[in-house]
Amino acid sequence: MPSVTIGRLARESGLSRSALLYYDRIGLLQPSVRSPAGYRQYDEEDRERLRAILAYREAGLSLDEIRQFLDAEQQPSLAVLEKRLRHVNERIVGLRRQQHAIAGMMRLVADVSPRTVISHGDWENMLRAAGMDDERIAAWHEEFERHSAEAHGYFLVSLGLPEDEVRDIRERARRSPAADGERPPPS
Repeated sequence: MPSVTIGRLARESGLSRSALLYYDRIGLLQPSVRSPAGYRQYDEEDRERLRAILAYREAGLSLDEIRQFLDAEQQPSLAVLEKRLRHVNERIVGLRRQQHAIAGMMRLVADVSPRTVISHGDWENMLRAAGMDDERIAAWHEEFERHSAEAHGYFLVSLGLPEDEVRDIRERARRSPAADGERPPPS
């Protein structure tokens, strides 16, 4: 198959052009040739290397680990993959704990009378105490909006948020990649 430009390779792989330029800069994926005008040209071997990079990234390996494996022309060792699997399992356990904590908080909020509704500040403090950062809180809003938009709106109003802030939170949740069923590739 003939060589392709960086733009076409980006479209084929689903990566951004800037990600491919970064991979070139760090020596992870360098084009086989440059055109007379200086454009990067990627051949089938380059494309195969990129497919391997994407597979390793999907498994959560770091770019440094991937470069080491590819440069040594070897597969990741069983020990490396087991370590990565342990890390993923630990994250899953942590996320399940957060999920249970949030579900418990939601039950409390749902069972509270309007006179004793939890404040926005208290709710945010509980989420942070449960280990959630801004990104995870945003993901929580995205999932709530996707699964039950009406309940999400009611919940935000119950926190005493102004109508315009409720609208902004819900719009951000609807505009996120996760709301469309696609997450950005891991960095």
